Amino acid sequence: MEDDTKTAEPESTSGKKTWIEEIEVQGEELVGRVKQLAADSKVKRIRVVEPDGDIALEIPLTYGAIAGGAVVIAAPVLAVVGTLAALVAKVKIEIVKEEPAEEAQTS
Repeated sequence: MEDDTKTAEPESTSGKKTWIEEIEVQGEELVGRVKQLAADSKVKRIRVVEPDGDIALEIPLTYGAIAGGAVVIAAPVLAVVGTLAALVAKVKIEIVKEEPAEEAQTS
């Protein structure tokens, strides 16, 4: 798996640190990577960005259902991600993460 990871500077909003991480994945890895990211409790939003810079899909994870400690993405969203993966060779995933400011200072 080939990742090109970039991390933006954290921003402080309402007592929480927010930052955006970008990774580049092959189309066939997209669904698996989105499922993996959805299970991370610090990830609040996932954006799938096309090679030309347009946002193809944005998934807010704050609306996910919690089951067994992991966020479950609805089947229709995964179907869209799978269709998108079949159409592109390589995409960027922007991962918006958030954690409390005091936790961010200790790490």
